Amino acid sequence: MPTYQYACTACGHQLERVQSFTDAPLTQCPECDGQLRKLFSGVGVVFKGSGFYRTDSRKTPSQSNSSSSSSGSSSSSPSASSSSAS
Repeated sequence: MPTYQYACTACGHQLERVQSFTDAPLTQCPECDGQLRKLFSGVGVVFKGSGFYRTDSRKTPSQSNSSSSSSGSSSSSPSASSSSAS
């Protein structure tokens, strides 16, 4: 369950509550009965590396054709050089 931060608009008191997504947000300050507002902060998750974007895992048709043709030409080159070396 997520932890939500609240701040009172009247007295400035801040508090945190663990609440379910379906729970209603808090509206009254426990210190002065003033109105609470929800505080939002940055997310603590950072995604690094490839594979996190929609375009990272896709290959264009030209990339897949060039990689298969380059691997085919590179595999024939060593065998041709080894047979000419003998």
